[in-house]
Amino acid sequence: MRPAVLTVAGSDSGGGAGIQADLKTMLALGVHGMSVVTAVTAQNSLGVQGAWELPVEAVRAQYRSVVDDIGVRAVKTGMLSSARLVEAVAELLAGTDVPAVVDPVGVSKHGDPLLAASALDSVRTRLLPAATVATPNLDEVAQLTGVRVESEAGMREAAQAVLAFGPRWALIKGGHLPGEAVDLLTDGTEEHWLRAPRLDNRHTHGTGCTLASAIAAQLAKGQPVPQAVRAAKEYVTGAIAAGFALGAGIGPVDHGWALRRGTPGA
Repeated sequence: MRPAVLTVAGSDSGGGAGIQADLKTMLALGVHGMSVVTAVTAQNSLGVQGAWELPVEAVRAQYRSVVDDIGVRAVKTGMLSSARLVEAVAELLAGTDVPAVVDPVGVSKHGDPLLAASALDSVRTRLLPAATVATPNLDEVAQLTGVRVESEAGMREAAQAVLAFGPRWALIKGGHLPGEAVDLLTDGTEEHWLRAPRLDNRHTHGTGCTLASAIAAQLAKGQPVPQAVRAAKEYVTGAIAAGFALGAGIGPVDHGWALRRGTPGA
């Protein structure tokens, strides 16, 4: 059977990020994508015009519905806007014995807040300990730990600060730094520096969701964490290179780039 992967995240009506990006990524990488919608957003290339959180009971019912019947090989989490949602999803993850990729979404690509300040402690104490891999960008690292990374040299400190909350692995995404697009993956013992050229393309909406979903897809196919993250980095780099204009603002990455080149599962 094709591995099944579950995304627990918000909906992006513009189709570039969130649930929509996750499912496109999973399709491109050869796994069966399933979804638990945590929030509905009114969103386009210019920003987020509105967001409506779903009730906790609706989120829990969606999760149990697919996991109890279909089963799952990996779970990815994204937008969890309130402490109540964070705690409910953390509880569900703790009872599901599969890899979990936690993307601690704090703000949108356009700077719109997607996580209540009151939920930060729940992310630290409940959600991150349930993660196989946590994938914060530098803004999210600062929000969660207070560590502000100004250069590549500061990424080790950021990783240690995130690992202190309990995930097995931390992937610190350095895309906001100048120069190469460099990420650091570590479990506190071994380090993997992942580098890619910085691409001259502003259409990068959905990169964080796409990377986390690609990691979950590769873990579901049985890859160890370092190999899964490296393959996901290669996939998202190709998606950024093929990102395209959509609307009047920031367009999305191209989730289908590998399929058009005849290399599904790249």
